Amino acid sequence: MPEPDRPRGPLSGIRVLDLSRVLAGPLCTMTLGDLGAEVIKIERPGAGDDTRAWGPPWGDGPRGRESAYYLCVNRNKRSAAVDLKDEEGRALVRRLAREADVLVENYAPGMMDGWGLGYDDLAAENPRLVYCSVTGYGSDGPDAGRPGYDFAVQARAGWMAITGEPGGAPSKVGVAVVDVLTGQNATIAILAALAERAVSGRGQRVEVSLFDSALAGLVNVTQAALVTGREPRRWGNAHATIVPYQAFDAADRAFVVAVGNDAQWRRLCEAIGADGLRDDDRFATNPGRVEHRDELVPVLAALFRGAPAAEWLGRMEAAGVPCAPVQTVGEALRDPVLLQRAGLWPMEAGYGSVDTIASPLRLERTPPGLHRPAPALGEHTDEVARDGWSTGLKSG
Repeated sequence: MPEPDRPRGPLSGIRVLDLSRVLAGPLCTMTLGDLGAEVIKIERPGAGDDTRAWGPPWGDGPRGRESAYYLCVNRNKRSAAVDLKDEEGRALVRRLAREADVLVENYAPGMMDGWGLGYDDLAAENPRLVYCSVTGYGSDGPDAGRPGYDFAVQARAGWMAITGEPGGAPSKVGVAVVDVLTGQNATIAILAALAERAVSGRGQRVEVSLFDSALAGLVNVTQAALVTGREPRRWGNAHATIVPYQAFDAADRAFVVAVGNDAQWRRLCEAIGADGLRDDDRFATNPGRVEHRDELVPVLAALFRGAPAAEWLGRMEAAGVPCAPVQTVGEALRDPVLLQRAGLWPMEAGYGSVDTIASPLRLERTPPGLHRPAPALGEHTDEVARDGWSTGLKSG
């Protein structure tokens, strides 16, 4: 681990006060921490972030354990256990906020204001503060006070209606994708506000909601609905407007083919020995292949079942046709692309030594890095209460 005064990252010198819990907010603040910001995480005494109890599985070590869920989004932070219902705790947060550049919170709309910790209160003492609120459905509108949970938002925003097999039951995505999108959107909005502050000298209030992020994240699906007025349907592992762009079963395992244009289609046919399909006018263009999907896909499926996936993947890769095996998570974690590009960061703390997925952000001159392991609950309470930001990593 680096020494506490080691310069690091493009956001070195930026101070982030993290009053968020669960996934979207902590993902945002971890990303800022990966990029070099000093992050203080404020947690409830005795319980902490909700995700500390979301296990098993756990990371177990000589001084305790932490849930895998908590570990995934809380590195590069210090933890202070602070009771926001107590005036002494609120006073500490106000003191930290006077020197902070960014504050991120995801309490119900109005709760921070009730504690005297809302944007207007804190900006009066620190007009340079960028104050980011992560909400479920926005701070105004008919559902301003409704709690935001990824699963509920996936259902309400249409994600489940388009996820799953055709004719099957609606399904959620296998990860809390709305929380992830919202955390990334919060990071983008904060960085934009910091860039604007460099010109104006003033901070501002930023808001990102799960519902807005979910609808924006549907991209072409919502646009198609707006253009046609028709309800999008579930396609399973196929694509609504590109064919063939789906999973197939080989003799031994599943793999995917992602033909994005007509030149790739012709190369696919040549690679798999399907000259008849290549020369069939019905399938010569993507609109034709979409129109005649029901005739084309069964022919391809029968052909692919005749040999192992490795054979088909080898042929297609040699021909420049996008394809991939359907890997398990364990296989993905052993993928050479991950391992040979330093895609895992070792993290050691009281809960033991565990690997964590590295930041996906690659900056050549000021790369992100692992500067602190995910902290134990209240691990830094005393030093934060005593010294504020002064024991954090300093800018160079």
